[in-house]
Amino acid sequence: MSCETFSLDAPWQLHPRVAVRPERFGALLYHFDTRRLSFLKSPQLLEVVRELANHPTARGACLGVGVGPEALPSVSAALATLARSSMICLRTEE
Repeated sequence: MSCETFSLDAPWQLHPRVAVRPERFGALLYHFDTRRLSFLKSPQLLEVVRELANHPTARGACLGVGVGPEALPSVSAALATLARSSMICLRTEE
């Protein structure tokens, strides 16, 4: 699974080896291979992460859950961090 440079216009998904635990503040993500733990600091970011696989691009997932233009830069930065830590990965055609 590739975790290359993040682009909002690429197809992303939650890494298959990542578990999501919803919390009041957002969620905890745990990667079983790397043993890393990540915090999603908002419920809206959790919605975006859950919707990544259902949209052709990360931008589509953001728009689909109602991320507005003012919040898009911060959500994009959070997704880029998740990509660098392998919590999300590029989808490949199988």
